[in-house]
Amino acid sequence: MSQSEKPRIVVVGGGAGGLELVTRLGRKMGGRGHADVTLVDASPTHIWKPLLHEVATGVLDQSLDEVSHPAHARTHGYRFQLGTLAGMDREARRIRLAPLHDESGEELLSERTLDYDYLVLALGSVSNDFGTPGVADHCYFLDSTHQAENFRKALLNTFLRHSHYEGQTHTTADAKLSIAIVGGGATGVELSAELLSATQMLSSYGYTRIDRSQLQVHLIEAAPRILPVLPERIGKSVAAELERLGVKLHVDTKITAADKQGFTTADGTRIDADLTVWAAGVRGANVLAELGLATQRNNTIRVKNTLVTEDDERVFAIGDCAACPMGNDRMVPPRAQSAHQMATTVYKNLRASLDAKPLKAFKYRDFGSLISLAHFEAVGNLMGGGAGRGLFIEGKLAKFFYASLYRMHQRAIHGIFKTGLKAIVDGINSVLRPRLKLH
Repeated sequence: MSQSEKPRIVVVGGGAGGLELVTRLGRKMGGRGHADVTLVDASPTHIWKPLLHEVATGVLDQSLDEVSHPAHARTHGYRFQLGTLAGMDREARRIRLAPLHDESGEELLSERTLDYDYLVLALGSVSNDFGTPGVADHCYFLDSTHQAENFRKALLNTFLRHSHYEGQTHTTADAKLSIAIVGGGATGVELSAELLSATQMLSSYGYTRIDRSQLQVHLIEAAPRILPVLPERIGKSVAAELERLGVKLHVDTKITAADKQGFTTADGTRIDADLTVWAAGVRGANVLAELGLATQRNNTIRVKNTLVTEDDERVFAIGDCAACPMGNDRMVPPRAQSAHQMATTVYKNLRASLDAKPLKAFKYRDFGSLISLAHFEAVGNLMGGGAGRGLFIEGKLAKFFYASLYRMHQRAIHGIFKTGLKAIVDGINSVLRPRLKLH
């Protein structure tokens, strides 16, 4: 690259960390002509991943909250390429994008290549079924908006099939519906509560005659308690609230098989369900293990404390797909706040690399954990750590801080003014629109 050429920075993955990084790069460098910045993502739109459980129940209408990548790119100084990473040539500094097909399978774009001077991998993570028989064929996953939307449609259809209206031989009391969720982490816990809330709203709209008392939600966790990576006080408080709401908790329960009727556990017990969701485990996409970069067993990319990959100083990794050490044989946890902090560090280190300056080490700061149980309750701690340090909060205060996390993400990608406008619009929509997406 000659001094007159602009450096080419490619970010693959438009999730929480990737979109925040490319937005900042575009504003500070791309829009000012200092660099050619490109975002690559398999989806034309972005939804903050911690909200996918709300998309899955219809509480969040993705058409109102999603960010259009092409439109966002145009106004923030970077370019957008729709595509899926299929491989890379590190010597040539080139990535390969898989062919793009429409819903009928017809090819829209053939395989393409994209050159880079610096590459940032921000592909996030997907659920890990650990090869459990039947899971891939019979369970719903919530790793993308497409998967969340598929579950939402299946949920509405299941409610219709299990509703008995006047004139039929069955009574409303005969109707039962069961949903089983594997994974007692934040996604599984929050989805459990949202399902109860959604049932309540669907009944109030007359969409179904099934009420909360006729819905059985099973939450299954292999560890001794739910939310095992969070402080025990939060886990106990959330467990007590879920049980009060009627969720059946199965802890110390390992799933060995899944089928159309539900799950089989390690001790041979059956947990039957009309709908099954797998929200357990975290792993990187399969393609990450095929790039010639050092990875962990779960396909996450091994990086130095500067977030540069161990094998290539021109390649960074951030967010859930990065295996970043944080001392005491621990890795930075796969959380939205981790991705946000990593994006900030990589932005600074990219600038340092271009100016031939030393890179800074990434230091993860745990600002706490918050769990929202729909409109019923919220629990968490602020400025906490794994040992349970920090200020324990619950109720309205916890709900306020939980909502503020999303506003902070919006501010990072839209700016303060537009985020304020969106908050006003969301308030208006909460009055004008149904509380649940019904179609």
